[in-house]
Amino acid sequence: MNYSGPAYASFGEKIGFDYTLEYFKKCIFSEDAFEIIPSESWGDDKWYLDQEKRSFDKNNGCLVLNEGEAEGTLLGANLCTFNLLQGTEYFPNLENSVLFLEDDESSDAFLFDRDLQSLIHQTGFEKVKGIVIGRFQKASKMTDKFLTKIIKTKKELVKIPVIANADFGHTQPMITFPIGGDVEILAKNNIAKLKVLRH
Repeated sequence: MNYSGPAYASFGEKIGFDYTLEYFKKCIFSEDAFEIIPSESWGDDKWYLDQEKRSFDKNNGCLVLNEGEAEGTLLGANLCTFNLLQGTEYFPNLENSVLFLEDDESSDAFLFDRDLQSLIHQTGFEKVKGIVIGRFQKASKMTDKFLTKIIKTKKELVKIPVIANADFGHTQPMITFPIGGDVEILAKNNIAKLKVLRH
């Protein structure tokens, strides 16, 4: 089992770290299942330059792009890095998986679209159960409207739930999640629920 979550330096944050620490403890120090509740606010500032002048935005919660429900093995993390495993012995079996995907500010909407399509073309993608997308950094210029268009134009995603703006990736705060653990997701009536079952 591996984990995706805060970097070592993140533990030096003075403000806005409580949510990150809470989910780090839930995932690392307990075996109990836990639901992922959206943070109240989020930031995309260079917090390490001035810890007293942090900037946060209100979190409107997850965005439901495709409705549905799924349970499976949690795989993924940074999309462009994940894609580097394509064609190697280290690329995971996608069967019965729920993909957690995110990217940093260097990935604009067009690059994310291309990288996602590359992943869709991989053997076994047709057996993916659902997708959760982490919040984009502001510099990526990704909008909810553009992301919705990307997802809706991919016929391979029509029958699986897709949720976006989750609290992981390169913004703060963030959850810690288990790569190789089990997760269930529910997306219905514009409400998203995520629960880690095994970690």
